[in-house]
Amino acid sequence: MELSKILIDLISSFAIVAIFMPFLIGYLIAHKEGQSIREEGPKWHEKKSGTPTMGGLLIIIAMAISNIWVGAWLNQMTHALVITTLVIVLFGCIGFIDDFIKVFKKRNLGLKALQKLILQIVVAVIFLSVYIGDSMPMNFSISNLFSVNSKIIFVLFTIFWLVGFSNATNLTDGIDGLLGGLGAISYLTYAIIALNQNRTDIAIVCFSFVGGLLAFLIFNHKPAKIFMGDVGSLALGAGLAAISILLGRYWSLLLIGLIYVIETASVMLQVFSFKVFHRRIFKMTPIHHHFEMLGWSEWKIDSIFWIFSAVCSLIYLLIFI
Repeated sequence: MELSKILIDLISSFAIVAIFMPFLIGYLIAHKEGQSIREEGPKWHEKKSGTPTMGGLLIIIAMAISNIWVGAWLNQMTHALVITTLVIVLFGCIGFIDDFIKVFKKRNLGLKALQKLILQIVVAVIFLSVYIGDSMPMNFSISNLFSVNSKIIFVLFTIFWLVGFSNATNLTDGIDGLLGGLGAISYLTYAIIALNQNRTDIAIVCFSFVGGLLAFLIFNHKPAKIFMGDVGSLALGAGLAAISILLGRYWSLLLIGLIYVIETASVMLQVFSFKVFHRRIFKMTPIHHHFEMLGWSEWKIDSIFWIFSAVCSLIYLLIFI
């Protein structure tokens, strides 16, 4: 499959977001629907209160539209393309409900943690039903180390993977431009892996997300005109998890998505340390806030985190494909 044809998918998604995002921003501003900033966050973030959110909604719409028409055009409307798109959309719906409660009820907390978890598990089960129905492999293996072939373990792992990484990217979305840039790098990496495995269907999904994220960054770089919201951040992580499984490279996400892992680990370590030792390890978590508290600018954090993520992705590509 010609790369130029698949790249049309990226252009399509980029164009939809770039053209319609100003209208979404204008609508949200006109209706005074903006993000509430959490009280425990950095004090200087208070000036961002009222900034429109739910920009991820348009990214998902652009991705879905581009996947469908490009997939149909290239005769790549496979179960993998459809279920990956569906997982991203459904996780986006969970995030949308969460954002809707925050924005329209003017509070920083949306869905309760248990409500969100149950919905995430339901979507993961939907993904598994299609995956298992297509008789796809359910074994875990790392070359020359171990191999496990268990349906039960695979089911539990998949649920953990989708729920875990959707929440990890959600935690990472804390400063202007950070997750948009990281997500573009991650999806581009998986697009390269998919093309290397002749999985045009998965490559289409990846390129459409890259296009949408790049266009979103035009409006989300500091100072952000709109935030991604949970509708975008939850969907982004779930899509990465689903793609890593469909490509049979689930462990790749531990390196390609190492930033997301570190962000999540920083929160877990902070909570553990405070509850057990009554001491904080970091000035604030997730860890990008720690660097803010050290005096780093948001641009500096973005740049270093993006470079770190790109290096991790490059290392994976050079060693494993």
